[in-house]
Amino acid sequence: MSSNAKIVLRKKPNKVGLYPLAIRITKNRRSTYQYIGHYIELEDWDEKNIRVKKSNSNFDNLNSLLSQKLSEANKALITLQSDKKDTSANQIKKEIYSSGSNSSFFELAQEHLDNLENSEKLNRLSADKAWISFILKFSKSKQLSFQEIDERFLKKLMLNLKIKHSLSETSIMNIMVLIRLLFNRAIKHKIVSRELYPFGTDKIRIKFPETSKIGLNIVEVKKIENLNNLSPKELHTKNVWLFSFNFAGMRISDVLFTRWSDIYDNRLHYRMNKNAKLLSLKIPQKIQQILDQYRGDKRNDIDFVFPEMKKANLGDAKDVYNKRRTAIKKFNDNLKSICKKAEIKKKVTMHIARHSFGNIAGDTIHPLMLQKLYRHSDLKTTLNYQANFIHKDADDALDSVINF
Repeated sequence: MSSNAKIVLRKKPNKVGLYPLAIRITKNRRSTYQYIGHYIELEDWDEKNIRVKKSNSNFDNLNSLLSQKLSEANKALITLQSDKKDTSANQIKKEIYSSGSNSSFFELAQEHLDNLENSEKLNRLSADKAWISFILKFSKSKQLSFQEIDERFLKKLMLNLKIKHSLSETSIMNIMVLIRLLFNRAIKHKIVSRELYPFGTDKIRIKFPETSKIGLNIVEVKKIENLNNLSPKELHTKNVWLFSFNFAGMRISDVLFTRWSDIYDNRLHYRMNKNAKLLSLKIPQKIQQILDQYRGDKRNDIDFVFPEMKKANLGDAKDVYNKRRTAIKKFNDNLKSICKKAEIKKKVTMHIARHSFGNIAGDTIHPLMLQKLYRHSDLKTTLNYQANFIHKDADDALDSVINF
């Protein structure tokens, strides 16, 4: 007897009284069920036409999903029959669904988060966890399949993120990038067909809005340098910020992990945390004056220059991450009061030290040298970054027209 597949609503409600949708596979009058992962009210099911009624707010998407699942099951049945593998209903189900092709979006998302945690990429882990939670709130089901994530789904998701959650365009695009990453992995693992890929020039395009990078100018940096009426916490924050600025906008994570053993031959030798690249810079006199303030707390050559990471459990990535995040938050809070005393109205954070170096450098330093200082892998990255701070050509062009 031939086997067949059919969409059904199982009459076994869950704890909240909703009924599960499933694919029923039958062979020799024996049936087994593969659940879709979605539940509906009993009155929302059209038994005669085997469809979800319009009374269900998500009827259109659910019916499309059911058609997709039924089509996949029937194609698999034909293949199994031609290969003479459809010996029983349970064996048919095992052949169709045990290959991993039924993995949901959130199952793959959890694998992604687990990989980030195992590789101790905790900054990325924190961000991607938040993005995935927004997707879950919108989909309302942990059984979201990749087949459901079509252009219509993504457009509705983006609108939801903008209106309901007031996310910025940049944040929304970051979520799209994450979905695209997981979709590509699903295609690679043959969980979903490449034909269903919802991204591309004629589909969903991921385009980040232009952002404005604001840095301090020379006058403003001097104001910070010359401040004297500071509390001990403010003075320490000022030192850390200027340490970053005077080392070409050294990232704060690298500043906090600077050890006394990294300083020799009147140079700082360090490996960047972000891309593991080595850098060696001479120690300016301004940095030497800052270092002199911390020599009294030096315990040995491998000790950290600044105190924030001295009590961190370096064998525990989460403890290191939390202490670094707490330190940066305190620094940024202290910078608010520092800028108030310096009469600087720009919003200043630890990362603004990097922008400030770029702003003052402008077009006076050759891009190849800036690439070396920034440790960018690609010169194009340096050129795009520095373009935020070079305005002279545009200003001169404007003046040449209006100054008559």
